[in-house]
Amino acid sequence: MTEEQRSPTGKPMVEATPMDVIRIRIGSFALVFCVAVLVLSFIGRLWVLTGIVVAVMAIIAIYMAFAVRKQKRLGGGPQSRG
Repeated sequence: MTEEQRSPTGKPMVEATPMDVIRIRIGSFALVFCVAVLVLSFIGRLWVLTGIVVAVMAIIAIYMAFAVRKQKRLGGGPQSRG
């Protein structure tokens, strides 16, 4: 593996579209929220809400998987030549 290249300001340079990063971060937050609602709806025996939350979690997981897949296709960022 090669070391990441750094910009003149010292930040790591990685190929990533901002929208994909946002999709992954918001998706992970939404999944944590959904797990909490899922547990509460399961404990409260609200089966319709449990089913809705499971469906929403599946949609979010697919949405995040497409964003991660797109990032993998872009590559691992600039490659060091030294």
